[in-house]
Amino acid sequence: MHGGTSDLLFNPSEEHRMLREMVADFARKEVDPQAAAHDERGELNRELFARLGDLGLLGITIPEDDGGAGMDAVAAVIVHHELSKYDPGFCLAYLAHSMLFVNNFYHCSNAEQRERYLDKVLSGEWVAGMGMTEPGAGTDVLGMTTTATRAGDEFVVNGTKTYITNGCEGHCFLFYAKLEGRITAFVVDRDCPGFSTSNHIDKLGMRGSTMSELIFEDCRIPASNLLGGEGEGLTHMMRNLEIERLTLAAMSVGIAERCVELMVRYAEERKAFRNPINRFGQIQRYIGEGYAATAAAKALVYNVARDVGPEVRNRIGSDAAKLFAAPVGKMVADYAMQVMGGAGYCKEFPVERLWRDAKLLEIGGGTLEAHQKNLTKDLTKLLAR
Repeated sequence: MHGGTSDLLFNPSEEHRMLREMVADFARKEVDPQAAAHDERGELNRELFARLGDLGLLGITIPEDDGGAGMDAVAAVIVHHELSKYDPGFCLAYLAHSMLFVNNFYHCSNAEQRERYLDKVLSGEWVAGMGMTEPGAGTDVLGMTTTATRAGDEFVVNGTKTYITNGCEGHCFLFYAKLEGRITAFVVDRDCPGFSTSNHIDKLGMRGSTMSELIFEDCRIPASNLLGGEGEGLTHMMRNLEIERLTLAAMSVGIAERCVELMVRYAEERKAFRNPINRFGQIQRYIGEGYAATAAAKALVYNVARDVGPEVRNRIGSDAAKLFAAPVGKMVADYAMQVMGGAGYCKEFPVERLWRDAKLLEIGGGTLEAHQKNLTKDLTKLLAR
C-alpha cells in the first residue's frame, strides 16, 4: 500500500524488498492464525518466537560476522511494520528482544560478553528484554532508585523494574542501575542469586506478549556483566532509544495499514439502504482520512529510518516520527471500528484487538508528552539562537 510514493523510500534495495516479502508472508501464514488465541490467553507464542530466530530476524541490525543479518534501521522498520499488521503483541515481544536487548547489548558489550550471549539470543533459545522503567521513575529516568554496589568480583543490585515486556519468559535482561550515583548498564540472568520476576501483569492490549516486574533483592551478578564503562548507561540508553522509538512508530503504521485494508473491504461488501456503505460520505471520510494519515505516518517513519544508526544521532527525527505516527494507529483503528459498527466491536474481526493494541504506542518507549518536550528542547537549541 505505497500510494504513489516512490518504492525506493520503503524498499531502498533489493535486499529490503526481499526482507519485506519474507516477513509479510510469514506474518500472513504463521503469525495471523495464532494472534486471537494468544491475545485471549495473554501469552507469548514461544514456538513462533523461535521461528523468528530461524528466519534470522532476531539480530536484524547485528553485523553478519557476529551472526546477525547485518541490516539497517530501515530493515528493522520493515520487520516491525509487517509483523504488526497481524499481531502487534507478538511484535512487541520481538521489539523488546531484538531492539531493547540485542541491538543495545551489541553496541555496549565486549567480545567475551558477546561470546556468552549472542548465539542464544540470536537463535531464540533465550528470550531477552530490557529493564529501565521503575515504579517511581518512567520518563524521569534520572530518578531511578535501583542501585548496584561493587563487592569483590560481583555487583550487588537492589531495586525493582516494572512494565517489562518478556519479563515472564526472559532468560536475560539488560538493565540500568545507579553505581555510585551514576547510571550504568548491566546484564542479569534469571539464575542470578537474588533475582526474580513477578507474576504476569495483565493488560488491555499487546496481549500476545507478557509483562512483569524484575525484582533485585541483594541480587549478585558477576562483575563481567557490566556493560561498557561505569557511568556510561545514559549514553547507551539514549543511543538505543532512537531505534526503539522508530520501530514503535513502525508498529503503529502496521496497525493503521491493516485497519485501512479491513474497513475498505468491509465498506464495499456491507450494504445499507440497498447500497454498499462506501457510497456514504461519512464512511468515505473515515476511509479517505484514515488512508491519508497512514500514508503520511509511513512516509515520515521510513524517511527518518534512513538517518538512524549506531553512529548517527537523530533524536529530532525519531521523536517526531513516534509523536506523529503513534496516534495514527489508534485513530485509524477507531475509524475502522466506526465503519464496521458492531462487527468491528466484536472479536470475530481483528479490529477490536488492533484498537486495544494501538494505545500502548502513545505510552511505551516515551509518552507523547516526552516527545513534545524533547522536540521543543532540541528545536530551541537548533533554531532559537
